[in-house]
Amino acid sequence: VGDAELSFGGAETNVAIATARLGVPTSWIGRVGDDAVGRRILRTLRAEHVAAHVVVDADVPTAIMLKDRPHLGRSRVTYYRDGNAGSRLVPADVDLAAIAAAEVLHVTGIGLALSTTSADAVLHAVRHAREVGTLVSFDVNHRSRLWSHAEAAPRYREVAALADVVFAGDDEARILVEGASDEALALALQALGPARAVVKLGERGAVGVDGAEVLRVDAYRVPVADTVGAGDAFVGGYLAELVRGADHATRLRTAAAAGACACRGDGDWEAMPTPADVAELVRGGGDPVER
Repeated sequence: VGDAELSFGGAETNVAIATARLGVPTSWIGRVGDDAVGRRILRTLRAEHVAAHVVVDADVPTAIMLKDRPHLGRSRVTYYRDGNAGSRLVPADVDLAAIAAAEVLHVTGIGLALSTTSADAVLHAVRHAREVGTLVSFDVNHRSRLWSHAEAAPRYREVAALADVVFAGDDEARILVEGASDEALALALQALGPARAVVKLGERGAVGVDGAEVLRVDAYRVPVADTVGAGDAFVGGYLAELVRGADHATRLRTAAAAGACACRGDGDWEAMPTPADVAELVRGGGDPVER
């Protein structure tokens, strides 16, 4: 790689931007360094109408990750996160008032993996959400470069048991549960405690369970530029509809459309869709040139 573009990414920020673009008031809680990279992240979040509840760490820099493409359609990510600002998140950094004011708290397995204090902060946030009646959303988002399946599984199950909705890819679901089919995996995730569970299947769509209702949704076929962030767009679409009180089928359809939209452009969050983008994809056809 001879040159690079500077942006930022991360599952939680991607979901925050996705829900904000879909018209849902959204906040993000985190820690960044007192540096140009941290300031760029905060500027962009605010530009995307995401309220940032942030601790600025003057002692260490904002972490860096590098993403390159070994070949078309394949992305490779290298992390330089250990000991940097995000991994130093502690329970005291969590804005409890923001959680109490929210309808949904969304967390991922990445926060559990970064450090012991970060995991403590995630659990502190989740337990507070349970106390004040805020729904808890958990996306497994396993990162094999951060920890092993054996290390991760008990922590994932702990948070899943406290969640109201759990998301996982089919490979991620098998870290927590067993199941001979996609539907069986979704039901096994639900059996851990959440009322709702969704197994994301990429180009095969998704399977979701809500109470006793099990539904499958097909993926939308689109030209793919970059799949990074598509799962986060899916979650953002689902949560946006959940906040609006939409039924199970609508949540899954919007999620699938949002995930497909995110695949059409480069970057972790840059191609996150607006409601008009989702409607255009679902409707299909139309002039490819906007005039």
